Amino acid sequence: MRGGRFVYLGLCASVGMALWSSGACSATGRGQQAPGEGGGGGAVSATTAEMGAGATGSWADFGDGGAPSGEGPSPDEDGDGFTIEDGDCNDGDANVNPGAVEVVITEPDQSGVVPEPADEDCDGVIDDAPVACDTNIAPADFDAIHGARAVDLCAKASPGDRKWGVLSAEYVRGDGSPAAPSPAVGVLDSFGPNVRPQGGTRMLVLSSGRARLARWPGACNASSCKNYGPGEAPPGFPQDNPACPPSANINDDIGLELVIRAPTNATGYEFAFKFYTFEYPEFVCDSFNDQFLALATPAPPGSLNGNLSFDSLGNPVSVNISFFEVCEGCPLGPDELEGTGFGLWNDAGATGWLRTQAPVTGGQELKLRFMIFDTGDDKLDSTALVDGFKWVANGGTIALETAPVENPR
Repeated sequence: MRGGRFVYLGLCASVGMALWSSGACSATGRGQQAPGEGGGGGAVSATTAEMGAGATGSWADFGDGGAPSGEGPSPDEDGDGFTIEDGDCNDGDANVNPGAVEVVITEPDQSGVVPEPADEDCDGVIDDAPVACDTNIAPADFDAIHGARAVDLCAKASPGDRKWGVLSAEYVRGDGSPAAPSPAVGVLDSFGPNVRPQGGTRMLVLSSGRARLARWPGACNASSCKNYGPGEAPPGFPQDNPACPPSANINDDIGLELVIRAPTNATGYEFAFKFYTFEYPEFVCDSFNDQFLALATPAPPGSLNGNLSFDSLGNPVSVNISFFEVCEGCPLGPDELEGTGFGLWNDAGATGWLRTQAPVTGGQELKLRFMIFDTGDDKLDSTALVDGFKWVANGGTIALETAPVENPR
């Protein structure tokens, strides 16, 4: 634990217990709990075979429960929004219902007891085994649903089913209009020989140039390539750095916009990202500071115009962020530039893997947009990797925070 917050290691770790889930991280009690109480918590990868197909069904599919024949509808005893008729297989535990997520607890609680496994999502299977949902996606794929899977958001949801998962996905420009297919988007199983996905088998790559490795088909093979031309940034962006204000003009803007319904027992979520740019070191604290954004609607407390990812000084993700540590002479050295093209045709640098966590209300519908753009001109491109989305639940408050990943894969 650092600064009063949980630090998540691997697929699922939290204070007092380690978790992994078939779909996400959630707090869950293994017995009776009052509405709103959380059990053990942590963060877990959102990848399962079930999620890839989407979860559907009714209470009758689960074999047990349901109102006795001839009686009226049962009440919602635990206040989780689901009755027995809705498929709630334990109406005495607010963390168990068809809108919750499966959790595996492998370490003892404070009393030294490992809780018994339970079927938190009421699908009839206890502790569903996690399965990656981003295999066999081509590097040049431009299907936004596959982009969601690449960041390990696999579950699909529908407007009326009250299940958690992705409701819609679209590649968009800065003004929210649809983006035409281009090599600005990639789904890769590595970024050079030294950078691997942080969840599943692939990661999403967004670039103001080309989201390809050096000398691949469609690669830029230079420090600057054009895709979309001039764009219009979201309101409030490019984000100001008081010491280094950027230009207001953006180019080659591209983003993945997702509408997601959170699990009923989620208290937050987190994702990993990594930022590369040819602007380093020449244009540090200049107007040509390309930016990566993670925009959330509704905006959580502490965000900057809805942007979730920034350092402790409020610097947006650009060449000016304090986590810029991959380069010749930098703390992490240059190895994570190898094979990427960055540093090959011009000087370049990158952050290490960073992880942003943000709060969410259980069952809330959330719009999340990952976006990158050139600032000031269309030269000296930048690229962001996004991966390892996880739901978080620890029974407490999740604070907005970006910090280095302590043990990247």
